[in-house]
Amino acid sequence: MDRPSLYDDDIVTWAEEQAAALRALGTRSDLSNAVDWANVAEEIESVGRSHLRAVEGLLIQTLAHLLKRASAPLAPSSLHWREEIATFQITAWNAYESSMRQRLNWPRIWKSAVTAAEAGLGVFGNQILPGLPKACPIAAEDLLTERFDIDQALRVIAASVARR
Repeated sequence: MDRPSLYDDDIVTWAEEQAAALRALGTRSDLSNAVDWANVAEEIESVGRSHLRAVEGLLIQTLAHLLKRASAPLAPSSLHWREEIATFQITAWNAYESSMRQRLNWPRIWKSAVTAAEAGLGVFGNQILPGLPKACPIAAEDLLTERFDIDQALRVIAASVARR
C-alpha cells in the first residue's frame, strides 16, 4: 500500500478513496456478486461524512458560544460560555483534517450557530447582537488553529456588527 497511514492521517480522504475502489470492483463481472459493493462503498463513505459532520457540529458550538458571549457579556453564564468556547474549539481543531477545509459547509455552520445562540440566549431573556452578517466573520484558518484567540474572535464579531 502506498500510504499506509492515510486511514490515521485523513479518514475523510481514505473513506472516499476506498469507496471509489469498491465501486470500481463492483463493476467487475469476474468478482462475486455476493458482496453488495454499492452499499458497502456507501457505508465506508459515511465514515468520512460522519467525521466531517462532527467537526461541523463542534464549530457550530464554538461559534454559538462566541455569539452568546459577544451578545450578553455580563450574563451569569458568560464565564461558562468562555470555557465552552475553548473546549469546543480545541476539540474541533483536534478532529479537523486539512482535506475537510473545502468540504465544510460554512454557510450552514454559521446559520446554525446563530440559531443555536438565539435559542440559548432567549432562555435567559437575552438577545443576540442585532445586525450580524449573513456570513461568518471569523476566517476558517482563525477558527481551526492550535492558537485560537477567543478575545480576538469576540472583537471580530463585534466589529462585524459595528460595520453594518
